Amino acid sequence: MSVGETARIKEIRDAFAAEDVMIAEVGAWVNMIDPDPEKRKKNMQYVQDRLALADEIGARCCVNIGGSYNPKLWDGPHPANLGRGYFEATVANCRALIDAVKPKRTKFALEMMGWALPNTAASYLQFIKAIDRPAFGAHMDICNIIESADTYYRNGEVIRDCFRNMGRYIVSCHAKDVGPRSTHIAEVIPGRGGLDYRAYLREIAALSADVPLMLEHLQTAAEYEEGAKYIRGVAAECGVTLAS
Repeated sequence: MSVGETARIKEIRDAFAAEDVMIAEVGAWVNMIDPDPEKRKKNMQYVQDRLALADEIGARCCVNIGGSYNPKLWDGPHPANLGRGYFEATVANCRALIDAVKPKRTKFALEMMGWALPNTAASYLQFIKAIDRPAFGAHMDICNIIESADTYYRNGEVIRDCFRNMGRYIVSCHAKDVGPRSTHIAEVIPGRGGLDYRAYLREIAALSADVPLMLEHLQTAAEYEEGAKYIRGVAAECGVTLAS
């Protein structure tokens, strides 16, 4: 769907509103720092169009990652993804997108990644300060930054630190779980891993604005049902009311 499909956009917006369902986000998953100038230009236009669509449809945010310098995988690991050049290029890209679209109902946000900036609350705040646009918000996918034994075993502390420092900027969150396997941490169905969902749900609930929490990356309807049941159970245990 594109921003020009006015009738279709209205139909979708009205359908979600009728069911009292928030549109959490519009994804724009392309490499904004592709080394090929033509591909980079095409990708930036795509993200710009998705941001405009998010604004038209009334989504909480349009989300992407900054991209990657990995020559084979657009979102893959590369040491330069953690450097100053990556930071400056991503700041410039985010400013350009926001200034081109001038969104009124949505925000542009970066998904946190373990192998690319922003990868901590501190680095995200650096982006917010440098981009310096009210239409730039924060996206929370806590599993993406649980990438070591240290962060795995103290993930509740990591969650609380992120929300303490970034809470007023957060517009959307992702839900999955992580479990230890040697030095590899895999995403798993919520409840089968060790993510501190009590901390996660309490911090989301404490935000001043309604913020959606979406299950993602599961394989079957049964897995989504299992994950949702677990999250609802934890919410009930810790006194957090979920909208649906």
